[in-house]
Amino acid sequence: MREIVFDTETTGLDPRTGDRITELGCVEVEDFIPTGRTWHSYVNPQRSVPEKVTEITGLTAEFLADKPLFAEIADGFLEFVGDANVVAHNAPFDRGFINMELEKIGKPIIANERWVDTVVMARKKFPGAHASLDALCKRFGVSLETRDKHGAIIDALLLADVYLELNGGRERALDLSGDNGESGGLVVFPPRPARSKPLAARLSEIERAAHQEFVETLGERPIWKQTGLL
Repeated sequence: MREIVFDTETTGLDPRTGDRITELGCVEVEDFIPTGRTWHSYVNPQRSVPEKVTEITGLTAEFLADKPLFAEIADGFLEFVGDANVVAHNAPFDRGFINMELEKIGKPIIANERWVDTVVMARKKFPGAHASLDALCKRFGVSLETRDKHGAIIDALLLADVYLELNGGRERALDLSGDNGESGGLVVFPPRPARSKPLAARLSEIERAAHQEFVETLGERPIWKQTGLL
């Protein structure tokens, strides 16, 4: 199952009042495991960036002035996402911004049913606990050392690790439960042909006699007698 873990940085909180996207970050996961493929772009919002936002993201209007417009990176973004579901932390926020930008340039929006909200997942899994990305990283032992500011690709990478843990961690991703896959979730090893000539035993006669003496103390039905090994 291919999904895209997604994050945005913006100039503010509400696309309906003129706020715009400043950064997009995407991480591809398959069966909850990051594949190593990412997509990232800064975006020129064509407006000022409030000082409080710069304190959080480190992004300024001057830095973003020569970056591509959303219309210029939209096709690359949509191609990377494809028909996959999109995973976001507080999905309504990211969905509102990305769909607003897509609508502005006449592109199809990402339908609501394709969005997975990790905030909702976390609140169901840990009722009453803090559900921020930072809190979940600390809960699951996901390192925050690479993050000194909020950034779309950095936060998407962190969220990919959190999303995996919310779905049971790497043990769950191995899918040994028997619920999925053609092999019923079992680990299947390729068949190996039998040896044309069995290996000769390396036991000495003294070792063989000592083992026989031990087996006789195990009662009437020891496994060695049942298999003809003695």
